[in-house]
Amino acid sequence: MGRRLTFAGIAALALAATGLTATAVSGQGASQGRDSGVTIYRDSFYRGPAVFVGEAKSNLGLAWPVNSIRVYSGSWELCSRANYQGECRTLTRDTTILGSTNRGMTVQSIRPSGGGLIGVEADNKILRGRFAEFHTQPESRGYRIPACPSGRPTSSCTKRTADAYCRTVGWARSASSESETIGRRGYLADVLCENNKG
Repeated sequence: MGRRLTFAGIAALALAATGLTATAVSGQGASQGRDSGVTIYRDSFYRGPAVFVGEAKSNLGLAWPVNSIRVYSGSWELCSRANYQGECRTLTRDTTILGSTNRGMTVQSIRPSGGGLIGVEADNKILRGRFAEFHTQPESRGYRIPACPSGRPTSSCTKRTADAYCRTVGWARSASSESETIGRRGYLADVLCENNKG
């Protein structure tokens, strides 16, 4: 029992920076009072440290593989890399074992799919020049990207997210970026990507 709580404590510390809460909960306890979202578990059969997710998270910073999941409503897309990249899988129901036994699935981003709960659809207009490219609504797989996945969209966090986005679309970094608030959530907007000057 003490060892189990130690694992939960370690997971909680690892996830504190991302604004997520980790708890060691039983499958029955995790489902009480939940009518939307998902709970992902480190171990199969809904055991071990767990994280409840009720909205799109483009960078979970999860330190362990996911071996089971409870889906309270809708369908959810789980991806192996941040910003909904890498290998992705869509789930619509509780699953006691994900992937091969004891190896689970690497999950670094997760969101509602098929017009789900929180995801904001993007209408990204792109203007490309010789030395830079402007994106009005940076997106990943059709959805807006949170300006700061780990919390409040400060200018430094928004800049880091914009830099990462520019790299995914083939540029070195962002020259400028903004955060647009939609429904009390900040999303990346008006990002100018450029290559290193030299």
